[in-house]
Amino acid sequence: MLTETLPSLVAAAALASRYDAVRRFSEDLARPLSAEDCNLQSMPDASPTKWHLAHTTWFFETFVLARCPGFRPFDESFAYLFNSYYNTIGAQFSRPRRGMISRPGLTEALEYRRVVDEQILDLLESESSEAARFAATIEIGLHHEQQHQELILTDIKHALAQNPLQPVYRDGRFGDSPAADPDGWSLHDEGVYRIGYDAGDDFAFDNESPRHRVFLEEFEISNRLVTCGEYLHFMEDGGYERPELWLSLGWDAVRREGWTGPLYWSRTGNKWREFTLAGAQTIDLHRPVCHVSYFEADAFARWAGARLPTEAEWEVAAGDDLSGNFVGEYWEAGTAIHPGCRPALGAALPRIYGDVWEWTASPYVAYPGYAPPAGALGEYNGKFMCNQFVLRGGSCATSSTHIRRTYRNFFPPESRWQFSGIRLCR
Repeated sequence: MLTETLPSLVAAAALASRYDAVRRFSEDLARPLSAEDCNLQSMPDASPTKWHLAHTTWFFETFVLARCPGFRPFDESFAYLFNSYYNTIGAQFSRPRRGMISRPGLTEALEYRRVVDEQILDLLESESSEAARFAATIEIGLHHEQQHQELILTDIKHALAQNPLQPVYRDGRFGDSPAADPDGWSLHDEGVYRIGYDAGDDFAFDNESPRHRVFLEEFEISNRLVTCGEYLHFMEDGGYERPELWLSLGWDAVRREGWTGPLYWSRTGNKWREFTLAGAQTIDLHRPVCHVSYFEADAFARWAGARLPTEAEWEVAAGDDLSGNFVGEYWEAGTAIHPGCRPALGAALPRIYGDVWEWTASPYVAYPGYAPPAGALGEYNGKFMCNQFVLRGGSCATSSTHIRRTYRNFFPPESRWQFSGIRLCR
């Protein structure tokens, strides 16, 4: 974790530049949307785009500006409307009802961002002790915002998918998808390995520490992700009709929710299509399957005679080369923001970063010796270590400056609206 220091004017300028870039990119992601789009909330787990824009601003106002002399809030009601889950800060508006916040409107939310950004940048350019004191908090806030950038994309995708007109979020080319590589597996010997963040000057969230030892039995991990074609074979073999393949809670979810395939898949006659951020598209059998839950990933692995990797196995197998296909690259190239729509770059395991978040078999729990930070920021990760599973690798909606080998994403096992997919292990 970064320390609360800003050792030089060069570092201050670099942080200011990064702050400006991250904050502008959030607004870039919102630009294709109408004001009406920005207020949509299609399910309790999702939030309106406008709320994401305001909440990430609330973070900087609350954890930085409010602790500086002479602070005056932009609007006192925002402390209640845009607090997510920080109970030590104060009460929050009901999460499932965020779409009811029609006022303030999008214009005021953007003005809120402008005013807070001016003050943060003035702080970083002031050469004051306050700038040094809040450097680490600002860096946390930027990574927090990048998490919400991903949520802007996944949440608006879910919202637009409810519209019978199947509107396009942003036109984009779908690059040619080559046939999947032949089956291949990477073998890793049994032994003691070290995983987790190794303290240094670069950024990591508190839940990635401390670095610790794990013993692993010999294992093999697939050199590629499970494809749509392979998942379709699972479906055609009665995958959603065979309770022996499913965990008990997963089978309950299949029956309760009526799952028959991944989220956003639909069938007309003999043709399968999926809803994407570039509108409805014919299923490309060679692309990685995505928008599957942990329960579906686990059931597929059983059907395939394999299993999901643990997060320790995944981290040991993953390379340090973070080349991948991240949202910035998709955005700049005008390519559709969807897994497999850009050629994979070199990496230890092809496409291990930047296509889909990969479910692991590991519950989201504390590493040995972990303790959450003191104060309100201690609520960021630690209190969610219950009833969730870890995902690794980053997706096509992740920023390249936000991902690393030790990053631990986490969601409940029934979650499907993230770009989540499958890599097998045995």
